[in-house]
Amino acid sequence: MDSKLTFTGERFLPGCTGEIAYEHWHRYAFARRFAAGRRVLDAACGEGYGTAFLGAVAESTVGVDIDIATIEHARATYGESAHLRFIAASCTGFPLPSASIDLVVSFETIEHLSAKEQQQMLSEFARVMRPEALLILSSPNKKLYSDARNFENQYHLQELDRDALTRLLARHFPAQRWLAQRLACWSALWKEGDRKAAETLRAEALLGNAAEVAPCATPEAMYFVVVAARSEAALPQLDTELSLFADADESALKRAEENAAEVLRLDRLLKERDSSIAKQAAHVLHLERLVAERERVVEERDRQVAELNRAREERERVIAERNRQIAEVNAARERMIAECDDELALRAQAIAMQQKKLGMLEAERARQEAALAAQERAIAYLQSVRGWLTWPSRQLRQRLGKR
Repeated sequence: MDSKLTFTGERFLPGCTGEIAYEHWHRYAFARRFAAGRRVLDAACGEGYGTAFLGAVAESTVGVDIDIATIEHARATYGESAHLRFIAASCTGFPLPSASIDLVVSFETIEHLSAKEQQQMLSEFARVMRPEALLILSSPNKKLYSDARNFENQYHLQELDRDALTRLLARHFPAQRWLAQRLACWSALWKEGDRKAAETLRAEALLGNAAEVAPCATPEAMYFVVVAARSEAALPQLDTELSLFADADESALKRAEENAAEVLRLDRLLKERDSSIAKQAAHVLHLERLVAERERVVEERDRQVAELNRAREERERVIAERNRQIAEVNAARERMIAECDDELALRAQAIAMQQKKLGMLEAERARQEAALAAQERAIAYLQSVRGWLTWPSRQLRQRLGKR
């Protein structure tokens, strides 16, 4: 593909081939006959190939697309001049003067808008168009494009059938000429002639690519069909210059549609696979988040455990210090008790000695009291008459007894 834009399957690019190329190039080729010498607006111009194609014969052409990157690509690819411009804007609001356009082309645009935006776009077409201007618009037939094939295009917001499109256009464009476009497979027979013969065919046959679209010249035969006779006069006149045939069952088209259906099926499978992969990736991401959360919880738990261990160690240190202090207090108390016991023992000994001394003093006192009493009796006796009489003999006996 020669375009640097990414092909999504919806927006046509000049390097594309196959059904989408036939459809898009045929529309612009049909529209170009009306563009000669006119001021043309290509609404939703996309990559810009059609704008440039119409600009080759128009007085001036402006391509409008909402995607800025696509417009920048169109400018870089096709250039800009007084006759060819590209503008980034929405189809619901053109930056163009009123009654300034002779021809508006809008191919495969309307289905990409909501119902409200479709009305706004057609109102904008009417505003910028001169009274005698033409609108050439294409739209997929919802009945065949989606309903019959049970197909849903993710890029389409509001598809229309023929009646709905008729009513939608009627407000601003009541005069309508309808053409049907559909690809078909044909076997063609045409009268032989020079390469210019195709220009005189009453049926239009076009051949083109990104560079040009021109009348289709007679190709070389894959098979020869010869009408022969014995004489020239016997040959019939071949008035028909082009004969087309399609089988009633449209087998070639059905085969192509089957291939397209298979492609769509594989595309759905691919999307389902991508969706499954996305879900798995989301699940993996979820698991990674859970693991990260678990690791965070583990780290928080480890931090809390470390804090608890530090608190436990501090508590054990405090308990050990308290136990040490208690041990010191107990030891001091034991020493004090021992000292008190010793003091009590000494005091007991002193008391015992004092009691012994007291006993001795009591005995001495008793003896002294006895001696005193004896002396008092002796004195009393001596003081008596008898005492005086017996005193000398008692003194003698005491002295003899001492000897």
